[in-house]
Order: sequence, then C-alpha cells, then structure tokens
Amino acid sequence: MHRFGAAIAEARPRVVAALAARLRDLDLAEDAFSGACAAALVAWPNQPPRDPGAWLWRAALRRAIDAKRRAATRSRAVLDAPEPLPTPEEALMAADQPIPDERLKLIFVCCHPALAPDSRAALTLKVVCGLATDRLARAFFMAEPAMLQRITRAKKKIAGAGVPFEVPARDAWPERVEAVLTTLEVAYAQAYEDAALAGETAGFAAEVLRLSGLLAELMPDEPEVLGLAALVRFAEARRPARLDAFGAMVPPPEQDIALWTRSLVADGARLLDRAAALRRSGPRQILATIHATHCGRAETGRTDWAIIAALYDVLADIRPHAATVVNRAVAIGETRGADAGLAALAAVQGMDDWLPYQAARAALSARAGRRDDARAAYDAALALRPAPAERLYLEARRRSL
Repeated sequence: MHRFGAAIAEARPRVVAALAARLRDLDLAEDAFSGACAAALVAWPNQPPRDPGAWLWRAALRRAIDAKRRAATRSRAVLDAPEPLPTPEEALMAADQPIPDERLKLIFVCCHPALAPDSRAALTLKVVCGLATDRLARAFFMAEPAMLQRITRAKKKIAGAGVPFEVPARDAWPERVEAVLTTLEVAYAQAYEDAALAGETAGFAAEVLRLSGLLAELMPDEPEVLGLAALVRFAEARRPARLDAFGAMVPPPEQDIALWTRSLVADGARLLDRAAALRRSGPRQILATIHATHCGRAETGRTDWAIIAALYDVLADIRPHAATVVNRAVAIGETRGADAGLAALAAVQGMDDWLPYQAARAALSARAGRRDDARAAYDAALALRPAPAERLYLEARRRSL
C-alpha cells in the first residue's frame, strides 16, 4: 500500500458521496475519484496536503467535469459551467439539513426503494465504502460474478429510473431504514472480523460507530436503529482487549475486562433500554443483547452462555442465517458440551469457505478430543487468509493440539 493509502482511504467515503451528489452519476463519481487517487500518488511524493479530502475532491471534480465536457463535445451538447464551491456560510447553512452528513445522505440515496431489496445494501457498500466486489460477495455469502451482476443492475436501475440524488423527506425514511441498517451492519461486521484493524476495512469500525450514533439521534423512535447503535457500542467497548501482547486475537471469554471501555458499555445499555421501551423487538436488538450479555462478565465474573444460546434460538427464528447457526453452535458447545455444539454445527451447509465456520469447527473438535478433525479445520481456516491477529490466534491454537 502507498504510504499515504490511509489518508486516501479515510477521505474516500466523504469525497465519493459528495461527487455522487454533485454529478448524479455513481460510475462517474467512482471513476473520477480513482483518477484523483492515481494523481495523488504522484503529486504527494513526501507528504499529503493539509486536507487530503479537499485535494482529492478538487482533483476528482476537475476530472469529472473534463469527462463530461468531452462527452458533451462528442454529442455536440452544451455543457453548463460547474457550480462554484460552497462558501463557508453556505456550508454552515447546509449543516441544518435533515441528515447533516454526506455519507449518510448517500446511503439513503443508494437505499432507494426503486432498487431490489437485496441490491440496496450491496450497492451502498460498494459506492460509499469502496468495498471490493470479492469482499462484498463473501459478506453476502454469494459468488463474485453474481455480486458484480447485482451491483451493475442496481447502477443501471438508478440511471434508467431517474432515481434522484437527494435526501428523501423524513416521512420516506422508514421505507429505507432497513436497507440503511443492513448496510451499516455489514460494514461493521467487516471491521469486527479484523481484531487489529489492520486491513482495508479498518476505518469502518469508527465510521459505523459515528454513523449509528447519528442515525439514533435522527430516528430516536426506531428501536432497530437504537439496537444497532447499542450493538456497535458493546462490541467496540471490548476492542482494546481483543489483542494480546503478541498481537494475536483474544476471544471474548478470555479478554481482560479491565481493558474494556466502560463508557461505551454504558452508552450501549442506555440505547438498548430505550429500544426495549418502544416494545418492538427485532434482530439487531437481539444481537445487541447478546453483546450486552458478553459485557455482563464485567459485573458477574462469568459469561451466561445459556442466555446467549437462548437468544440465538430466537434470532434463528426471526432472521435465519448461516452465521446465526454457527454462533448458536458455539454457544451450545459452551452450555451442553462440545459434541452438542458439533451436532448443531452440522446443520450448516455450504459454508466451508467462511472462516468463522472453520474456526468454530476447529475449536469444538479440539474440545471434543477429535484432534485430526480439529487440525483439518484449523488448516482450512488458515487457508482462507485471515487477518493478521486472527492468523496468529489460529496458528497458536493449532500448535496447541
């Protein structure tokens, strides 16, 4: 990675969101930003500018305007002059808009109900977060060509249907909120898989923490919004304890609770209480409660795996998903024994290429005394290119056999 890759990655969501809103063309916004990045790698030989985002915005906008001008010339059309950059006063006035964040605005745009429900979150993660197609495919448990086709269809739908690049009226938010929440949930899951935040999705953790809090302020009467915000806070509270002295991942039951961020735990509890008071339960509230139960070890000194297993039973009923089955099997292994956990895990089909599945199979097999099965599962997990901290953890567990 280029030495200033982190600065570029941090600026990407904001710049692409602003470009898409200005140009009303997702492909052009992404292409212009890519061109600006290529220029930045040449123009920043020693250090990035004071505001990398502003530099990339100006460079990308120039490229986009040039591309439009060339296209207009070819079609003998007259190209309007570009709008001037907003003044500080205009920017201040814009802060009073219903959604005071360019990235969250673009998420709402990409989650337009004109798009198929299974396309909204995928398109948003591609455009706003820059998630690579192969990683998107893994996140949604589908083949890469099928994911590419899904994104392509969504972009064509936006262009062909004339989907407006504007923030919907507040009364239209509820019809988009499920897709918005799915987008943020999948984005956070990508960061959560990397305990050391050493990969391309490192910035997603802080970004979803911020955006979920903003969304909770904007939609305080939506319990699932509050549930997601609580979930992220419970999980991020434990991040300081997720690495050992050698940089290896530490699983939740082995983490040092003294390292947890108690203020985030308290924030999560308040949000979850507010969600419960609305008396409309949903999957993200259940997930948040599972994370809250893990955090409860700070008060009780033990993890109540029976409650966690019961919560996964409920979650499996209202949102069936292979990931739920895998996590439920782990909880059953803790409450009823490794053999029971393996029996529950046997219900999962077609997940051999998913790292958490192989890691769970390895751990349960090792506890059940099935060392050959455990070695095979650890080898399979390591072959799936885990992040550095996870690799160190898996290698250590395999050696322990």
